[in-house]
Amino acid sequence: MRNTRTLTHHAALTAATVTAALVLAACGNDSSGNDSGSGNTGGHSSASSSTSADATAGVHNAQDVSFAQGMIPHHQQALEMAELAADRASSAGVKSLASRIEEAQGPEIRTIGGWLKSWGEHVPTSSDSTTESMPGMDHSAGSGMPGMRDGSDMDELDKASGTDFDTMFLTMMIDHHEGAVAMATTEKGKGVYGPATSMADDIVTAQTAEIAEMNKLLGKS
Repeated sequence: MRNTRTLTHHAALTAATVTAALVLAACGNDSSGNDSGSGNTGGHSSASSSTSADATAGVHNAQDVSFAQGMIPHHQQALEMAELAADRASSAGVKSLASRIEEAQGPEIRTIGGWLKSWGEHVPTSSDSTTESMPGMDHSAGSGMPGMRDGSDMDELDKASGTDFDTMFLTMMIDHHEGAVAMATTEKGKGVYGPATSMADDIVTAQTAEIAEMNKLLGKS
């Protein structure tokens, strides 16, 4: 009887031990699975962060930098010319065009400046002497960028008014726009930074249309 009880007791202990081992093994597998899941999540998070950082920094080349550093002073001069139209122009068409130039190019200057800062590159200012000639640009019309006016031209425009201002403004701005279109066309062909080539495409489209509008205001078309 005693042997039977002893055997029964041993059998119960053995069964309990096996059950406990199976439970522990199952828990271990669940834990391993969870750890694996966490590890994968962490890996995806790290990859996402890296991709996000790359997108923020942006892949760009020397042409993108040249375009950005050249377009800022180019736009700034266009704004200076446009601001004069408010109280000097006599044509409603000229005033309307000048207002649209300000609305479009002011925000573009801020956007381009943001690119240059994110790239760790110099951001030109209106008083920066380097704006007279930027590397990588085709300066066939002199030492400045295409379409840029010198100080004497700007002084003349500042002193003009009425119909004289209208004619001078339109003539200078057509040349200025043609320069911007040339710069933007180069960027479209040689740049690699998506937002910059996209803006260049917009500049070509918008300013080509404005050139046609200005020629019409001058009675040339």
